[in-house]
Amino acid sequence: MLGILTAGIAPGLALLSYFYLKDEYDSEPISVVLKTFLYGALLVFPIMFIQHVIETEHLVKSNFADAFLSSSLLEEFFKWFILFFIIYPYVDFDEPFDGIVYGVAVSLGFATIENIFYLIANGVGNAMVRALLPVSSHALFGVIMGFYMGKAKFTEGSKVKWVILSLLLPFLLHGSYDYILLSQEYWVYIIFPFMIFLWWFGLRQVKIARGLSANHLKKKYSVQKNLHS
Repeated sequence: MLGILTAGIAPGLALLSYFYLKDEYDSEPISVVLKTFLYGALLVFPIMFIQHVIETEHLVKSNFADAFLSSSLLEEFFKWFILFFIIYPYVDFDEPFDGIVYGVAVSLGFATIENIFYLIANGVGNAMVRALLPVSSHALFGVIMGFYMGKAKFTEGSKVKWVILSLLLPFLLHGSYDYILLSQEYWVYIIFPFMIFLWWFGLRQVKIARGLSANHLKKKYSVQKNLHS
């Protein structure tokens, strides 16, 4: 059991540490990041209950609906809800890159508990594939969600476009990921190019967000300097 817990938790914590350390300008309080991770972990239980009801009542009748509705929309909406309504107003969310840190935290909280349950049911032999695919993909969906959430918070004027994109893009990418696994006979030949694209896209947004944070902090310190001069 200890081996399963270690294998289930390690990928999520490793990825969370990786993206947390990318925040080189004004690191977030670890207590807030871990609290966000815990929020994501707790989401597993209501989502699993709703998915169980959907499956039991046969409300989904195609792979497409299963991938995009009962999986992607449900999971990404709950994560987005936590990020927008609980984390977004935090005073510690004070630069664009912070959205990525918190987006990754809530996504990996969910993915870690889901991963532990899967390994308990199917064996620790699946740990490597789980780390490379579901856990990593959830982290990257969190990067994308958090990137646009950061854009929304620190863009002057209308924020609606960025808030919509913060849910829409993770939903579409997550649905595509699940649809490949559910419907393609030779899914292994499609999922790895998809994951390469996802990593490229996610790391590109990390790079852009770091630049936005640097500019934001320069403006912030410039204003403070002018006020004290």
